[in-house]
Amino acid sequence: MDDEQALVGRLSTGDPAAFETLYRQHTPSMIRVCTGLVRNKATAEEVVQDTWVAVLKGIGGFEGRSSLAGWIYAILMNKARTRAKRDGRSVSFDEGGEDSDLAAAFDGRGRWKDMPELWETVTPDRIVEGRSMLAHVRAVIDTLAPAQRSVLILRGQRELDPAEVCEILQISEGNMRVLLHRARLSVRKALDDLLAQKGSGA
Repeated sequence: MDDEQALVGRLSTGDPAAFETLYRQHTPSMIRVCTGLVRNKATAEEVVQDTWVAVLKGIGGFEGRSSLAGWIYAILMNKARTRAKRDGRSVSFDEGGEDSDLAAAFDGRGRWKDMPELWETVTPDRIVEGRSMLAHVRAVIDTLAPAQRSVLILRGQRELDPAEVCEILQISEGNMRVLLHRARLSVRKALDDLLAQKGSGA
């Protein structure tokens, strides 16, 4: 929190290095979240730029009621929804219902019951292969439904508090858990398929 308050203070005084750090940290994720809500990546990039302008203009009024990241993504989502509505698009974040695969894959705390296979030792070849797998994971995330993608990025990657994610996306905590678990299952299945292909030499 002290580091965040210091960062907010630096942003308020117009420190370009502070803004660059924040920009580099969040922009790729912001674009990926936004792309699922608007027409295409180019439009998402426009919305993200508008968001950063709003962040810089409004940083003096940031009161710390949420995390700085949560505040930024709330602005992003508001602007993305406005743009989507203007373009005649509608995105639902309501993905209720039960999924039997969820109970089978996760324990009561949302952790894997059966952890994905991990490499036991690190070698140069495995580092290179790990980078390839990371690119594969990113590609899979980009194919997820917008709601699942948003929850996975905000909660799983940016590690925002569950209450913040629910407020940003305007969904219930139960819905958020379902979305997050389904997104993780999709990524897990894609990784399992990739590992199976590599194992078979395909």
